[in-house]
Amino acid sequence: MTGTKHIINKGLRNGLLAVSLLALSACTSFTGSQIAVSQTGDMPAPTVVPEGTDPEDVVIGRREHPRIIAAYGGVYSDRAAEIMVARIVGRLLAAADQPNAQFQVTILDTSEVNAFALPGGYIYVTRGILALASDTSELAAVLAHEIAHVTLRHARARTDRTRTTAIVDRVITGVLGGDTSTDATANRTRQSMAAFGQQQELEADHEGIKFAGKAGYDPQAAARFLGVMSRFATFSAGQNGNNAGFLSSHPSTPARIQKALDTARTMFGQAQVGETDRAGYLDSISGLTFGDSPAQGSIVGRKFIHSASKFTFTVPDGYTLQNSQSAVVGVAGDGEAVRFDSADVQANIGLADYLKSGWIAGLKTDSVTSRTLNGIEMASGVAQTDQWFFRVSVMRLDGQVYRFIFAAKADSARFSAGAEATLTSFRRAESSDLNAIRKVAIRVVTARSGDTADSLARQMAGLSRGAELFYIINDLYPGDPIQPGQKYKVVVLQ
Repeated sequence: MTGTKHIINKGLRNGLLAVSLLALSACTSFTGSQIAVSQTGDMPAPTVVPEGTDPEDVVIGRREHPRIIAAYGGVYSDRAAEIMVARIVGRLLAAADQPNAQFQVTILDTSEVNAFALPGGYIYVTRGILALASDTSELAAVLAHEIAHVTLRHARARTDRTRTTAIVDRVITGVLGGDTSTDATANRTRQSMAAFGQQQELEADHEGIKFAGKAGYDPQAAARFLGVMSRFATFSAGQNGNNAGFLSSHPSTPARIQKALDTARTMFGQAQVGETDRAGYLDSISGLTFGDSPAQGSIVGRKFIHSASKFTFTVPDGYTLQNSQSAVVGVAGDGEAVRFDSADVQANIGLADYLKSGWIAGLKTDSVTSRTLNGIEMASGVAQTDQWFFRVSVMRLDGQVYRFIFAAKADSARFSAGAEATLTSFRRAESSDLNAIRKVAIRVVTARSGDTADSLARQMAGLSRGAELFYIINDLYPGDPIQPGQKYKVVVLQ
C-alpha cells in the first residue's frame, strides 16, 4: 500500500470476492549507453528516443512515468542495485545494436514480481523481481525481455489497443457504478488491458534471449528464471487463494520455459555458457527490502499499521490480511472479505454525500449515517447486489479519505459485529504501534561445509512458510546439495 495520498488509490489487485473481478496488474510480463536509473526524488524522466520510436512515444512515456511510480509505491532507492541494473542495461543495449539509445530504468518499491516497459524507452523492474533473481544473468534476461518489447514496438501497440477498448468501462460501471473518467480502479484496469499478448511475449522472449546471449550473459537464464517465477506464483497463490499474477495471461509456463530453453540452445549451443556472477549479484541485493515496505504499511498479525500516515486498524479473528499497491485485503475462510483503500475527495464534499455519489453499486441511500469515532469523522451505509451484501464506510483523517468495504454473501449479526469492530479500531497510530513494525530484508549467507538446503532453510523458520520460501528464492528443492563457499539468500526480520 503506497504512502501519502497515493495510498491504495488504484483498486483491488487480489481478493475481495465479487470486487476481485477488477483485480488486474499493470504490465504483466516476464519479465556505456545513456541510461538513467531513477532515484528517490527524481523528476520525471528526460526525453528518451530509442531508435525506431516516434515523437508521440516520448510523450506517452513521459506522461505515464509519474503515474507508474505513484501506482507502484514510489522509487526504491538502493545505490548498489541501481548501479548493477544500469551496467546490465548498458551491455544489453550494445548487444541490441542500440548503444546510443537513452533509457530510463526505474526500480519500483513494491514486492510484486514484475517488470514492464512504456513507449519512449521507459523500463521498470520491481524490487520483488530483484529479490527473486539469483544472479546477473537472470536479471539480464528480464531486462533484455523488456528492451525487446521496446525495440519490437510492443509497448506502442499495447497503448493503441487500450485506447480503443470499451470493456473496462462496462466492467467498472457494472460492478462499482463508478465514473470511469475518474475512478482509480478503472485506470488500473486499463493498464492491465494494455498487457502484452501471448505472441508478443514469445517474440520478446526470443529477442531478449538473443540480446542477453550476445551481451555475454548465460542465455539459458531466461528459462531458468521463468521456472523460478512459476514456483513463486504457485507459492503466492497458496497465500492469496488465486493465481492471477504475471503469468496468468501468458503462454502456459511449461511450454514457455521449454521454448526459451530451445531458443537459447539453438542460438548459443547446448552447454551453459556466459556470465552469471551469482556472488556479485547477491552482494548487490544484500539488505534489499523483502515483502511489504514499512513506508507502504505493515501487517502485524491482524493489525495494519501505516507509519507514514500514522493510522492503524485491526480486522476480526479469522481474517488474513494482505497488502498490495492497490488495497489492503482481508479474507475470511467463511466467504467474507474486507477491502481498505483510499480516494481523492475534495475537502468541501461531506462524507455522506461522497458515499452517495455513485461509486458503489447498490447503495441503499436511506441507510447512510454519520458519526465520529476516535475523533475521526465517518459515514457508513449498506449496499446489496444480486450475489453480495456490503457494509461500506468512509472516513477522513488529516484531509485524506479512506474507505472500508466489507463483503459477505448475506448479512448476519456476526458479520455486522465484525465490521463494527474493525471500524472502531481505526485510529491514529501510537508509538507502541509503530514500534511493532519490523523490516523484512534479504541477508546473504555463505554456505559452510556440512550445510544443506534444509539446514539453511531452517534459518527462515521464524517466517510464515519461510522454509518453503527459502527453496524458491534460491532455486533449490529439499535435500539438494549445497556448495560450500557459495552464497545464498535468506529472508530475516531486522
